[in-house]
Amino acid sequence: MGRDFSVSIIIPNWNGRVLLEENLPLVLKAKNYKKNNIKEIIVVDDKSEDESLKFLQSNYKKKVKIICHRINRGFSAAVNTGVRMAKGKLVCLLNTDVKPSKNFLMVCLKHFKDPKVFAVSFHEKGYRAAVGKFEDGFIVHAPAAKAERAIPTFWANAGSAVFRRTTWLKLKGMDERLFSPFYWEDIDISYRAMKRGYSILWEPNAKVIHKHESVINPSNFNTRRLNLIKQRNQLLFIWKNLTSPILFKKHLRGLVKRLARRPGYIFVFFAAFIKLRTVLKERSREKKESTISDEAIFAQFKNI
Repeated sequence: MGRDFSVSIIIPNWNGRVLLEENLPLVLKAKNYKKNNIKEIIVVDDKSEDESLKFLQSNYKKKVKIICHRINRGFSAAVNTGVRMAKGKLVCLLNTDVKPSKNFLMVCLKHFKDPKVFAVSFHEKGYRAAVGKFEDGFIVHAPAAKAERAIPTFWANAGSAVFRRTTWLKLKGMDERLFSPFYWEDIDISYRAMKRGYSILWEPNAKVIHKHESVINPSNFNTRRLNLIKQRNQLLFIWKNLTSPILFKKHLRGLVKRLARRPGYIFVFFAAFIKLRTVLKERSREKKESTISDEAIFAQFKNI
């Protein structure tokens, strides 16, 4: 099994020198635990402005593969670069603010015996699996009920999950053009996988601690801009992936209502609208390649 399910750890980094110093030793400790099957650790630096590279090269040059972007390209691009360069059959994405337990990967490997499993999301302390819903014309998500066994989840977290690399490449990775610099890119690739018949699981025994928003926060980005990006990318996700004629009509009605009730939402709409040409191209591809309906996707989460 070890040969079949070797793992490449991929850590995207942007100005994470302090977090790397805190958490990278824990990743190396997990690598030394043979049952995790970790083949390599890759850090992709997205043109950091702090001393991340100096720190890595001084302390981890022989233990970690370091890849550098010459310009800042955003989270999705950093992850895609790491996956392309990875040698493992599986790729484990860890944000710099994630503390993995020593054996966090071991319990996930068995799930990949099923060729239809695309990804397994880890159990972040204090968080659960995600349930996808279609409400008032919009795709939203909420926490699932507590679970003590692996269950389906609406998406695999791009900061703490393990993915099948061959399927990732078939899906052409995260969508850098639509969702950069961040938000909704992991939901997008997970949803596209589900619509092609793959499954996404949440494993309660794959334990990590994720200190959310250590990098993407008001200290590094304007709060108004963060909110705009989050809402824009939700719209882009819906326009790209919601291919059901019935549900998309409901979305259009819900969109009109939202614009009428929230005048400021017009800025979100236009921020998404300027990417319409790219959206339509990707939407056409989703219509051709999807084999599972949107209705079927949401139905599987009704009792979770």
